[in-house]
Order: sequence, then structure tokens, then C-alpha cells
Amino acid sequence: MNGLQISLWVLVMLVVLALLFDFMNGFHDAANSIATVVSTGVLRPHHAVAFAAFFNFVAIFIFHLKVATTVGKGTIEPQIVDHYVVFGALVGAISWNLITWYYGIPSSSSHALIGGLVGAAVAKAGTSALIGSGLIKTVVFILVSPTLGFVLGSILMVLVAWLFRRSTPRRVDRWFRRLQLFSAALYSLGHGGNDAQKTMGIIWMLLLAAGVSSAQDGVPGWVIVSCYVAIGLGTLFGGWRIVKTMGQKITKLKPVGGFCAETGGAITLFLATALGIPVSTTHTITGAIVGVGSANNVRAVRWGVAGGIVWAWVFTIPASAFMAAMAWWLGTHLF
Repeated sequence: MNGLQISLWVLVMLVVLALLFDFMNGFHDAANSIATVVSTGVLRPHHAVAFAAFFNFVAIFIFHLKVATTVGKGTIEPQIVDHYVVFGALVGAISWNLITWYYGIPSSSSHALIGGLVGAAVAKAGTSALIGSGLIKTVVFILVSPTLGFVLGSILMVLVAWLFRRSTPRRVDRWFRRLQLFSAALYSLGHGGNDAQKTMGIIWMLLLAAGVSSAQDGVPGWVIVSCYVAIGLGTLFGGWRIVKTMGQKITKLKPVGGFCAETGGAITLFLATALGIPVSTTHTITGAIVGVGSANNVRAVRWGVAGGIVWAWVFTIPASAFMAAMAWWLGTHLF
């Protein structure tokens, strides 16, 4: 596609729309970083979101841009990308995020974006526009990330219970109120590092299609900084409807459980980001919370709530893909 085919105002509008999605990603997924630390009473809500937002941004100094590369060049064929495809993908993802935020459903902003890309690309060029290898990694990690979070969360919980078996509950609580600040910081770093890069990939994809950037140059610096700022600001404003579901409805957590869930989730996110795989921070922390609850007592987990969340995961990609396809069609008639 030739860059002259996109007017400047359309290019600017789509970059702003992408940053709006990034902001909403932080807003929608704030619960992932802070639900456990708020529900255990370690931090007050407003302190928690500021804490998480800070570490969302600090991730800029830690992670390589492998996830951005996967999203920008590894999900749909670059030659079919134009402003209509990007518009459709973003509108589909934002629409699904708004619906799930309104109903307090902790769905995945990441998979909403992937679904948006798939829907818009298929609407334009059919299934041949999809890159199987990149999409397969993403789909596989829909199962792997919560499973790994579950396993790590439960193992850590069992390990901590064994190490502190002779300590009084009061002493354990005092120790892990401090340690949970460390685990929450780790999880917020992982959240910022993985999720901000997805929007970088979208903007880079748009700039490549417009001919104002080249693959050899990599992701422009202003894109990197603006995406980390946007997701940090989104987290700062927080999504309180989802905090309640994540921190209280799945299982009741104490500081020791919050520490184990966040640490297990953080390890999963660091691993996925290092491999360049866009994963769901929502899926990851949910799996870790369920793992911690199961390690304490299987009956302590509200499996009905967890099951409802899983159904939201199942519907996210097809629902956002359908909305994106409709938005692509609408976009072709608007500009």
C-alpha cells in the first residue's frame, strides 16, 4: 500500500484511536495488577493504581520489543494492511472492552485486539490473510498462560505453607504484607511489558502501511514512549468493576495468597514477553488466583464465577472479530 493513500488526518486519527485502546487496556486490566493487593488490604485502591501505573511505565526500560514484532508483522499479512483494517481492528477491540468493562467481566484486551485484527483482515481478504504461526502461538497460550499461572500459584502457595509451617498466622501476615508490594510491582512490570507492546505493534503496522516507517528501522521511539504512557494512565484511572470480581469473587485472599498469585502470574508474563508471545494478563492472573485458592481448599474457589470468566475468554476472539469485520465495512464507507 502507498503512503499517499492515507491522508494525514486519517493517520493521526488512527494513532489516537490506537492510544485510546492502549489507555482502555490499562483501564480495563488495572484489576489484573491491583485486585489482589487491594482485596488483601495491603494498599488502598488509589495508592494501588498509582503504584501499578508507575511500574507499567517502568517496563519500558526492561523488555525487548518481541511482542510488538509479533503483533505488527506476525498475525496478519502486512501487504493487506491499510487504514480500514486498522480502524476495524481497533473499533472491534474497543467495543468488546467496553461491553466487558460495563458488565464487570475480566476478559482479555489482548485477545480482543487479536480478534479485531483477524476479523478485519478476513473481512477484507479472506482467511489467506492470516499468518498461522503467529496466531497459533497466541491461541495455544490462551490455555498455557492460565494453566502455568495456576501451577505456579499453587506450587508457590504450597512451598510458602511448608516454609512458614512453624510461624504464627500473624507473623506470616506481617511478612507477606511487605512482600506483596514486591510481587505486585513484578506483576505490573509484566503487565506493562506485554500489553503496551500490542498497541505498539498496531501503530507500527499502520506506519509501515502508510510508508512513513520501515521494518528495518524498528518501532519508532515516540510510539514506544506514548504506548507506555497511555497504558500507565489507563491503569491510574482504574477499572473498579473488575477489581471486585478478580479480588473477591473468585476466592478470598490473604496477603500470602496475593503474593503467590502475583508472583506466579509475573513469572508467566515475563516468560511470554521474552518469547514474544502476546498473552492475556487477565487469563494469567485468574489462573494464578484459582491455583492459590485450590492449594488452600478446592471448595474455597467459587467455580461458578471462574467458569463464567472462562466463557468470556471463549467468546472474546470471535465476538471482537465479528465487531471488527462490521467496523471494517463501516470504515470503507466513511473514509
